[in-house]
Amino acid sequence: MDQAEIESHLSRIETHWTAVVRAHRDPGDGAVEARALLLERYGGAVRRYLLASLRDVDAADDLAQEFALRFLRGDFKNADPGRGRFRDFLKRAVYHLMIDYHRARRTTPKLLGDDAPEPAAAGDDADAWADDLDRQFLESWREQLMAHAWAALEKVQERTGQPFAAVLRLRVACPELRSPQLAEQLSQRLGRPVNAGWVRLNLHRARDLFVESLLGQVEHSLGTHSPERLEQELIELGLFEYCRSALRHRGP
Repeated sequence: MDQAEIESHLSRIETHWTAVVRAHRDPGDGAVEARALLLERYGGAVRRYLLASLRDVDAADDLAQEFALRFLRGDFKNADPGRGRFRDFLKRAVYHLMIDYHRARRTTPKLLGDDAPEPAAAGDDADAWADDLDRQFLESWREQLMAHAWAALEKVQERTGQPFAAVLRLRVACPELRSPQLAEQLSQRLGRPVNAGWVRLNLHRARDLFVESLLGQVEHSLGTHSPERLEQELIELGLFEYCRSALRHRGP
């Protein structure tokens, strides 16, 4: 799959907002399936966030299941793309779920571990708690976007037979190795000889594919093709420097 094919594929993906609205407002049976697909796609980000916030596996699993139940039965049918980014909508939904959970905890205090954080009552502590939740959600969202980009690269590898994911994963795992050393290890893993030039070429192609997939994920989460919005979102996610070169080649 070359760069043109990647861009063509991404252009056919629904924006996340479009998928949410269709999944919750269409009357047909396809809406239920659409909700399930959305939940499969973003359930990982929700659970990562809950686990980081609550620091309790059982509590995170309980809340993740509750979120799944609400989502699948259509509780988010009033979601409004005019209110902001998709990740902000998702964060608000999980945030309110956590508030309900903490309120219930006041009457059943053993639901969470003793060291699990609670929302502060007011003032600076409450602001600090909210800021911490924002940071944790941002990290969870970024990890989920990266996971989708890795999955997309794995699919390209399966479809083409070219070991793009294998090359890039080895580079990430062993950043200190030079191309000849990477070639030696990859030759063993692939069961065929490769040289340093082959490694450099395929590593470059793998990075391009990975970054383009990542940009597509971020762009479609915004529901817009605005370069300015995309750049700002990448900055907030801490991904701008990683994607800067690809953005420059995209042009306006």
